[in-house]
Amino acid sequence: MSRIGQEVSELLHRSMDSHVRVAVTGLSRAGKTAFISSLVNQLLHSSTHDNLPLLECARDNRLVGAKRVPQEDLLVARFAYDEAMQQLHAEPPQWPVPTRDVSEIRLAIKFQSQKGAKRLLKRTSTLYLDVIDYPGEWLLDLPLLDMTFEQWSEQQLSQLTGVRQQLAATWLATMETFDATLAADEKQIADIAAQFTDYLHQCKDAGLHWVQPGRFVLPGDLEGAPVLQFFPCTAPEGQLDQRKSYKHKPDKHKPNKHSSYAMLKHRYQEYQNKVVKQFYRKYFSTFDRQIVLVDCLQPLMAGSESFHDMKNALQQIMKSFRYGNNNLLRRLFSSRIDKVLFAATKSDHVTPDQHANLVSLLQQMVHPTWQEAAFENIEMNCMSIASIQATQAGFITKGSDNIPALRGVTLQGEPMTLYPGDVPERLPKPDYWQHNRFEFTAFRPLESAMDEPCPHTRMDKVLQYLLGDKLR
Repeated sequence: MSRIGQEVSELLHRSMDSHVRVAVTGLSRAGKTAFISSLVNQLLHSSTHDNLPLLECARDNRLVGAKRVPQEDLLVARFAYDEAMQQLHAEPPQWPVPTRDVSEIRLAIKFQSQKGAKRLLKRTSTLYLDVIDYPGEWLLDLPLLDMTFEQWSEQQLSQLTGVRQQLAATWLATMETFDATLAADEKQIADIAAQFTDYLHQCKDAGLHWVQPGRFVLPGDLEGAPVLQFFPCTAPEGQLDQRKSYKHKPDKHKPNKHSSYAMLKHRYQEYQNKVVKQFYRKYFSTFDRQIVLVDCLQPLMAGSESFHDMKNALQQIMKSFRYGNNNLLRRLFSSRIDKVLFAATKSDHVTPDQHANLVSLLQQMVHPTWQEAAFENIEMNCMSIASIQATQAGFITKGSDNIPALRGVTLQGEPMTLYPGDVPERLPKPDYWQHNRFEFTAFRPLESAMDEPCPHTRMDKVLQYLLGDKLR
């Protein structure tokens, strides 16, 4: 073959390789780090183990294998896969450290093409998979892009009921003596912002999910920056901005440009433009597929307020997936995501007979978005998974009955066998919480050998949904 012919052949072969970027999103404690660790682990073991029977490419013996390769973006932290594996294989096994900033990992997946030009031109093809991990709390900031400081403040202050009002007591007491019309004092604003941030941390620790702004609790490289030092504040009389969008022209009533209120408003606007918008422009415009991890179980046990707070936060996240022509995300970022998967995590913390209810409950939560996505030709699905298994399912005998049960080791090292209870098939009604007997118990991951893939539930089904069409 001539030199030109060889170059043409190599170019054709390279053009047959494909590339997909998958964003992994999840609310706090949903298991993002465990999910990515398991996904990578399953693919790396695919050449030596039959661990992915529901992945069509593997079932048809067309999956050659996968390996880690250097990522393209050298300014993004490497996902800590090796560290996660060390924790999972420790004695006793431990869960990987949760996500606190953006990270990325790239895999090269080699497979035999099933049909078409790929099969004719080369024996194997390569799919380059980029998996991007970032804190779910940051995703909750997207609605800020379409809210003025006044609107955001009003929303935040209106939510101060129940547990939130109790947790905000210190910050609210300080706000009673705060005069926003006086000349700005940076030290005073920093101190009050610290109290507001502490309130957000307490909300998160109490099992609440609607924590906004998200960077306040997970600042990343912005820790200590003035752009994270603002808080909700009622507009002084005569200074209320009546705009419905930050894009509209300002009205005539502006606060004194040197006042505390003006500083708070300016910092909020800088947060909108320099933090939130830049983050979404950099990452969202490059995603092809997205998986949203949801822990429905802990909020079920925590009670009505925690569950509905999680549901509200999930609805805010789903604003990111409304892809109509008038949608904010489409206007700003030209997102090209064509598949979204919602996964109910920790399915191994309920007995297998409850998995269908778990999926049904999640479907109820995302139903409005599902309808909109279907109209816009965006494919969506729901399933229950356990990225890394922590329990073994079985039965216990009670008299003449065999009762489903789980067996595992708690985080405190106590072996336990139990039936956690029933998962509601639909969104719980008010009377459910009066008789709720569901019990969520956190377990350690199951022990596994270094040369074996991590035990999982339906990770192969996840891979088929997200990548199956790319591996044909």
